[in-house]
Amino acid sequence: MKQSIYGLLLGFLFLGTALSAQVLDQGNFMIGSTVGFSVAQSSIKFQSTNMDDEGDGPSSSQFTLAPNVGYFPVDNFVLGLGMNYTFSSVDNPNEDRNEDSNLLFGPFMRYYFPFNDDTALFFQTDFGFGNASDDLLIAGQRQKITSNIFALGIGPGFTIFSDSAIGIEALFKYNFARSSFDTDIAGIITETTTRTNQFDLSIGIQFYFGGVQKVGSNSGGTTRPTPSRPGF
Repeated sequence: MKQSIYGLLLGFLFLGTALSAQVLDQGNFMIGSTVGFSVAQSSIKFQSTNMDDEGDGPSSSQFTLAPNVGYFPVDNFVLGLGMNYTFSSVDNPNEDRNEDSNLLFGPFMRYYFPFNDDTALFFQTDFGFGNASDDLLIAGQRQKITSNIFALGIGPGFTIFSDSAIGIEALFKYNFARSSFDTDIAGIITETTTRTNQFDLSIGIQFYFGGVQKVGSNSGGTTRPTPSRPGF
């Protein structure tokens, strides 16, 4: 009797995890995007030949769009490449508000933890590299500034899968960014470094494919049929 109960529970467990196991299989592909909004505070450190100083930097609000494409080299684990477009509204101390945008590219990693029949937790780490160009008025002189940018993001997320292998997800991340540029004013070279710490919540959608076919397709290929259940 106990063996029958255990067998029944085990059967329900395998049925419940069939969909998430299928979309997270080795060899599958993932493509999608997230959108998010965040606020940030920063600090600035100045180092030059005649002065060192440190103080409050700009505060900002940001809108982010981050498309990505990934591949499952093993079950539940994704390696991929992403783009991150950020539009920022920046308030500088004692200055007017500024608006700018940045475009970064870099790799990302994600590991899924299937939770039940159509949901999974995941943990993501991503990197971004890029630059931005601005015309700034510094000490009465107009200068063309090129900033080099490095960004790192890390955080957990949650995905709900549909029968058609579409994932609706929420991602909460801590992001660190570092940008730097040099200026030359009357022979004094100044290096300006900005470090930014921010937290953001993004909502996204991902599509999962087995090879060149969408996961869950019943028309040939090597993908397994998806259990019948209501979709989105």
